[in-house]
Amino acid sequence: MDYLSLVGVIIALGAILGGNALEGGDIGALANGPALVIVFGGTVGAIMLQTPMSVFVHSLRSAGSVFRPSRQVLQPTIKKLIDWSNIARKEGLLGLEEIAEKEPDLFIRKGMQLLVDGSEPEVIRNILEVEIETREHHDLQAAKVFEGMGGYSPTIGIIGAVMGLIHVMQNLADPSKLGSGIATAFVATIYGVGLANLFLLPFGNKLKALALSRSQYREMVIEGIVSIAEGENPRNIESKLQGYLT
Repeated sequence: MDYLSLVGVIIALGAILGGNALEGGDIGALANGPALVIVFGGTVGAIMLQTPMSVFVHSLRSAGSVFRPSRQVLQPTIKKLIDWSNIARKEGLLGLEEIAEKEPDLFIRKGMQLLVDGSEPEVIRNILEVEIETREHHDLQAAKVFEGMGGYSPTIGIIGAVMGLIHVMQNLADPSKLGSGIATAFVATIYGVGLANLFLLPFGNKLKALALSRSQYREMVIEGIVSIAEGENPRNIESKLQGYLT
């Protein structure tokens, strides 16, 4: 669990609702069904029109990683790579065959299998770098879905506000209907701007940061596996990989 993201959401909502309460506002006044339908439905519809199905589905699946990101700890992976380099020096690359088959990380397993098969270091690097670029592109596309929604949401909120004002103008002779129209107008704007700046844009930026972090982790893995293939000294490999730690 990424507690920083969770605390961030709580603080953001708490600040908005708490500030409203301190000003004497009624929290219930912010609950408006028509405004929610206009902003949320319009934003989702617009992004679905813009986005290919595969990217849209991937973005929904990726949303959970904002709060529960996959753990990719560098130090334990560096230790494994150093241990494997020692085994390779003592037993040869075939000594890593059983280890490669049991490796749970699919990316590392693929690299280890290429290593055990005796592929040239440059071939290993090229194959794995293509996979990194493909995965990173796919993950960044998912992040752009949320960034796109963050761009549409405030504008849809303005549309909701205008629709509410139209409702008000059409019912000037009936004071009982003015309140709902005015509420929809202002609340739709709040929903549009709040949804974009409190959730959608932060979600997109967080997913982008996670994608780049995963790519850096995989680049470190490539460097370690290629160094083993080149027969480098384990101490030199360790010194090189420690450069990825911050």
